[in-house]
Parts: sequence; C-alpha cells; structure tokens
Amino acid sequence: QVQVAESGGDLAQAGGSLSLSCTASGLTLDFDDHAMGWFRQATGKERETVSCISWSGRSEYYTDSVKGRFTISRDIAKKTLYLRMNSLKPEDSAMYYCALGPPQAYTGRGACSGSDFSYWGQGTQVSVSS
Repeated sequence: QVQVAESGGDLAQAGGSLSLSCTASGLTLDFDDHAMGWFRQATGKERETVSCISWSGRSEYYTDSVKGRFTISRDIAKKTLYLRMNSLKPEDSAMYYCALGPPQAYTGRGACSGSDFSYWGQGTQVSVSS
C-alpha cells in the first residue's frame, strides 16, 4: 500500500520562510522512478500546481506566482521530497499536497498537471498572515 505524507505546514508571517517535506512508502518502483510535485488548494479556489520535479531530478516546474521564491528538491536516500518557500505572501495560504506519479506525469516539457499524478498525501496547511 502506497502512503504519502506531508509535513511542515504552519503559520508564517508574510516575508517569512517555511519548508515542507513529503515522504513516500510502499512504492513498487523506486522513489526516483517517479515524477513528483507539490500542489495547493486555497479555500474556495481550484487546486493548482505549485512545483514539479522530473524522475531524474533534471527538470523542475514552477507556477509563475512562486518562481524565484519556492524551490523543489528531493533526497533519494531519505525518500523525501521538499518544498522550500521563501518570501511568503498571504496568497500562498492553502492546503499543500504532495503527489507522485509515473515518469511521464512530468517530463520537463510543458506544464505539470495534478491529474497526471497517482499517489497523494492528505495535505498540510500553510497559513501566511500579513
């Protein structure tokens, strides 16, 4: 049984920083044989892609609103995906979800869509105050 779990969500001040972590277990393929991504959904809003990383780690995707502020990374040995969030804004407030998918879910070309991902965590709440 595949289990994905996010952690690190918290209250933060605008301009502050926060790091999210995501662990995955029970995968039939190796951790680094998956595309991975972070997605978020604010109350009353549609889910949106925040950032994705290809299976090889060679390619990254960031939605325009977080470019230059957020960084996605992974530690293969720890089977952990990270999202470093700097210069936080109130509009970053949302439930953040981690997801893994087959390599083709994000190849480094074009956009990254949550509909292409297979395994999802239950979310971790990020709340940014002004």
